[in-house]
Amino acid sequence: MTGTLILSTFMSSEICIYLPPSYDMHQKHFPVVYLHDGGYLFRDCLSELEEMMFAKELREFIFVGIKPDNRNDEYSPWFAKAVTAGFSDFGGRGSQYLAFLANELKPYIDEKYRTMKKPENTAIAGASFGGLISMYAAYLYPGIFGRIASISGSFWYTGFIDFMRSSDVVHLGRRIYMDVGSLEGKRKNNEQRSMVAKNQEAYEILLDKGFLKEQCQFLTHEGEDHGHSFFLKRFPTALQWLFPMKMTR
Repeated sequence: MTGTLILSTFMSSEICIYLPPSYDMHQKHFPVVYLHDGGYLFRDCLSELEEMMFAKELREFIFVGIKPDNRNDEYSPWFAKAVTAGFSDFGGRGSQYLAFLANELKPYIDEKYRTMKKPENTAIAGASFGGLISMYAAYLYPGIFGRIASISGSFWYTGFIDFMRSSDVVHLGRRIYMDVGSLEGKRKNNEQRSMVAKNQEAYEILLDKGFLKEQCQFLTHEGEDHGHSFFLKRFPTALQWLFPMKMTR
């Protein structure tokens, strides 16, 4: 690793901040990607990401990973009963969690580091439930997060498709990346069985709400299931699509 990894605590939340290789070489500013689940999506493939940065295949980013206290509560938009016996219900604290990111953490990061502050240079990204709460952020904070990555988003969550269908969403100047593996949910016998179909439906709703296909990408990966290794493999592709190299710095 040639960038800088900083482990810190902000307002009792553990955060992991990554500064790109050239951060200390000059005074330019960088786009920021906020990631859930401690930022494992960038931390577990940093070598690959940095190789792509050096090869000019990927822009340099500041990454901010936020470790959850209880992901089933923080990444769920509203209360819902558990879908699997023996598991806790979903606490529905997503709005509070996103308010913390938008109103507390982002201003702190913008003040402390050389960030590009505008929505078109601010992304929120995650996989599974992290993908779900990232899409929720697209609706709640359009003036903050202009780039959204939902990798294998859990759109089977009770009421979320209805929420998307009935809610307005800002599409001008924004880009959303979505994907799913073709095998996801196949072995489930609950709502999660609809994983692929619900992702497709969520994408179609965004198109109906005004997103052009040039602004909203949806990919189905044949033979891939719901898992850490698949999410990591697809994360660099999501970044490349959300932040094309030709974009103005």
